[in-house]
Amino acid sequence: MENSFEQPVSNEILSSKQIKENEQVSTPLVDALENSLNNLPLQFHIPGHTRGQGLLDRFKKIMEKGALIDNTDEFNSFGTLHPATGPIKKAQELMAMALGASHSYFLLNGSSIGNFAIAMSCLKPNSKAIIGRNCHRSVITGLIMTGATPVWINPQKHEEWSIWGEISPHTIETELKNNPDVDLVWITSPTYEGVISDIKAISDICKKYNVLLAVDEAHGALWNFSDKMPTSALELGADVVVHSMHKTGGSFSQSSILSLSKTSKINPEIIENNLRLLHTTSPSVTLLTSLDAARGYLQSEEGQQNIEKAINFATYIKNELRNYPKILVLTEEDGFNLDPARVYIMIKNLCGRRIENILRIKYNIEIEASTDNGILILSNIGAKLTDVKILINALKDIASKNYTDISYLEDYKFMPLLKPVIKMSPKDAFYKEYETAETKDAVGRISVDLIAECPPGIFVLAPGELITEEHLPYLVNYKTLKVLKEY
Repeated sequence: MENSFEQPVSNEILSSKQIKENEQVSTPLVDALENSLNNLPLQFHIPGHTRGQGLLDRFKKIMEKGALIDNTDEFNSFGTLHPATGPIKKAQELMAMALGASHSYFLLNGSSIGNFAIAMSCLKPNSKAIIGRNCHRSVITGLIMTGATPVWINPQKHEEWSIWGEISPHTIETELKNNPDVDLVWITSPTYEGVISDIKAISDICKKYNVLLAVDEAHGALWNFSDKMPTSALELGADVVVHSMHKTGGSFSQSSILSLSKTSKINPEIIENNLRLLHTTSPSVTLLTSLDAARGYLQSEEGQQNIEKAINFATYIKNELRNYPKILVLTEEDGFNLDPARVYIMIKNLCGRRIENILRIKYNIEIEASTDNGILILSNIGAKLTDVKILINALKDIASKNYTDISYLEDYKFMPLLKPVIKMSPKDAFYKEYETAETKDAVGRISVDLIAECPPGIFVLAPGELITEEHLPYLVNYKTLKVLKEY
């Protein structure tokens, strides 16, 4: 009886082994990771720690045992994330002290979840928010979640550079006068390319009209850690701010921070409750710890030196390239207030995507992003002078050669600089019945899709907006679109 019970199982296993005998288990993501490790390009993009060069040494050594430390909260005396207890609570308190905030909350799923929490905490169905049109797509998701209506304001357009610029305080005051029922002003500063708005002036206007101010400062995570960096919105009067610490601050991907300023009018209990609704119930201790390690590193002597080094490297790149033939470098002399660790350049007669591809294919260099006209380079806390010199020489080499630009064949644009025609709120459109249309046939229809390429996550179309001929160059990669069903 024993044998009759065991034998069928044994035969099944043998049969399975025979079938798989000459096959390797397929692990495409592991293969890709292994290939990546064997062919490392020079990195001038997120995450800011640059493959561990900008990490706290103790944390780096711990991460060598990654599988052993993969855990969630509640175990091994880590404390809990919601409500924050134990070491997690203490780490958040230390982060708040470092940022000059009244409260700081660790975020998983990036700053996106912080934007969701801002929407849920500051807005409700049918309320209004004045929002910069260059916001991240997560802000639109927040509007869909809450049912709030956007009052869009355009930042300054700098089409010669193919970038959005600063938000005008005058524009915000005008819209507050025209919309006395607004509950929130929500802007992005710095922009992806590092352009900074006058947050102090905007904050003063919001206080004058008794309106909350939220600032998506995702790309300014280093600012609170060096007096050589711009002043954070937390010090300039914003009520709530998000920072993508993983982008430039050295924490691991998708770990971010939401903070309330010391003068914030937002109830922290509301923020905490909404984050509890939004967060996973199995938060990664590794990601949470990386935030604590990043803060510790940035406050350390080595971290402080590397922030200064990142600024100096960026200045070095700009100075080396700004007078080189055919290369244009965005600087404060062009009338911008800029993040000093970001470098945005253009090479005449080449679009950004062409420059990016040449750097990747010929020189094995990865930069942060490209726009229609230029490229964005991040000078990170983990950067090395040898890599910086290789990058400079590569860009000079590209500029000195007669590369052709074939982007005109694609009829494709990247960075949207369009004024929307709004037909209904994002939530109303998102939940209405829709149908699928060929993109070329969707002109004149109302979008149900949220179309946003990332990076940088700025959207071309939001639900409820009219699709026009102007959108088509930005939609080349979309064969079909979801549009409101016609009756």
